[in-house]
Amino acid sequence: MRNITAYLSVVLVVSLLLAVASSGCIGTGTTQEKVLVVGTSADFPPFEYKNASNGQITGFDIDLIKLVAKKMGYDRVEIKDMDFDSLIPALQAGKVDVVIAGMTITPEREKVVDFSIPYWEADQAVLVRKGSGIKVSSVEDLKGKKIGVEKGTTGAIYVKKHLGNSSTIKEYPTYVAAIEALLNGQVDAVVLDSPVAEMFSKKYNSVEIVYTIKTGEHYGIAVKKGNKKLLDGINKALKEIMNSPEWNKLVEKYFGS
Repeated sequence: MRNITAYLSVVLVVSLLLAVASSGCIGTGTTQEKVLVVGTSADFPPFEYKNASNGQITGFDIDLIKLVAKKMGYDRVEIKDMDFDSLIPALQAGKVDVVIAGMTITPEREKVVDFSIPYWEADQAVLVRKGSGIKVSSVEDLKGKKIGVEKGTTGAIYVKKHLGNSSTIKEYPTYVAAIEALLNGQVDAVVLDSPVAEMFSKKYNSVEIVYTIKTGEHYGIAVKKGNKKLLDGINKALKEIMNSPEWNKLVEKYFGS
């Protein structure tokens, strides 16, 4: 009789422990951490780039998505760095939850992903080596030139559309590679987003912006097509941030003189 009682007692204790564990009340290990997995391409300063001193990915976009995630109740943000043209496929495959990478909202991209409200506006700029003698007063002046672009970007799309039959267009996996090609004389000019061109012109004294192509682009945060719940949360957080002192501090941090 005592053996049966002991057996029943053990069963009761185990059942209670399982019930408590399943409710998330036993220890900290049972509490699931809420993580937002973010895809970016860290060669696009000041929006996303690697800190020279520690190699950590930082930038305007990175700080912004961390603020968004915090407002949405996430515990942590995990950043995944990849080539720009790999970002949308990674999002579609579920390898990342969102993409923030100075990505322009375009009708073509909106067919395969959903975008947040715009958070930044930019144009395209033409970057050349100082002393090259290249002067640009219109896109027509780039005809016959070797032009470097980052693969998959709106800059690449633009020059292919307007100069594809009259210029040599060289695509690179990153803007850094395109700039290096410019510095090494492998291309005559690089076409890239204006705020990034400004950063590169400050970083490298040997390059300069000679023309700005007014494209009026808008950057957005991308989510997987149909993920309305996540998109609504991002939009709500973005609106709060962009109408708060946090936004002004962020802009001053990365774009202040």
